[in-house]
This record gives sequence, structure tokens and C-alpha cells, in this order.
Amino acid sequence: MAVTVTLVVGQDGSTSKDGTSAGVSNKADRTAFLARRRNADCILIGGSTARLEPYHKTPVPVVVVSRSLINPLADNRLAHCWNLSPIDALDRAIKTFGGTVHIEAGISIVNELIAAGRVDLLELSITDVVGGEHPVNIEALLSNFAIAHDETIEGTRFISAVKAGV
Repeated sequence: MAVTVTLVVGQDGSTSKDGTSAGVSNKADRTAFLARRRNADCILIGGSTARLEPYHKTPVPVVVVSRSLINPLADNRLAHCWNLSPIDALDRAIKTFGGTVHIEAGISIVNELIAAGRVDLLELSITDVVGGEHPVNIEALLSNFAIAHDETIEGTRFISAVKAGV
């Protein structure tokens, strides 16, 4: 049981390029990402992620945290749209689906959950992409965690980091 943030960024910290995370991802990242998410009890994302990324079919329930009353994933029978704060949605997701939750949301939700001490594990993929949008400070993001594993595969750096102090 763990709350895991899965995040792909470009070398410059870009979290998207041409409007989606696919622009900063690559084959090695997608392979690792899909393998990890199969073990989740559910996935938690934000409304923007639901509208921009391919979540219309998921292997496990997906919770969309959104203020909108329109479910952007109405065609996904495993999708749940909740008008809750990210922390309240995480609590409800754990209670409803189980304690292995993958956070695949945008950086604002990720930062809110990290600041609240609710993220146990960070799975960070750093690709060679540069020049994307919505950059994050990779060092600042990792400052909340202790690196447990760090390897480079096919030019992509994969970092598994656990919550600091655990």
C-alpha cells in the first residue's frame, strides 16, 4: 500500500510539450509507466489531465478531481468524477478502492499532495526532451524525497524516491 506520484519530465523540467505529457515521454518511459500502473488500486488525476490525456480506457478505476459537473471521461466505465480537494479525493479513493493509489495528475495537484505529506513514493522519469511547457524544478521536487533507485535506460533517467524521513 502506497501513494505513488508518477511523473515524466523533460531534461529541462518540462511536464508537457505540445499540450500533453506524451510530448516529453518516450518508449522507455511509457513501458515503465504502464507496468507500474497495473499494480494500482486506482489512479487519481485532475480535470485538465482527464481532458488532455488518454484516460478513456484504464486498467483500474480512475478518479478525476474536478470542479466541473461534467465528467470528461463519461465513456470510461471505471471513471469517477469527484468535486473534492485533492487531499479529500485521495482519502476517499483509499477508502473506496484501496491504499495503492497512483497520482498521475498535473503538477499543482502533485505539489499539494507532496506538501501535505501524502505521497509515499515518487517515480520520476527524466527524458532528453527540452523546450516544453509547465516546467518544474526537478531538484526542488526531489528535495522532499530520498532517492532509493536511480538508473538510466535507453537515455531516460528513472528515479524512484521515497518520502524523506521514512
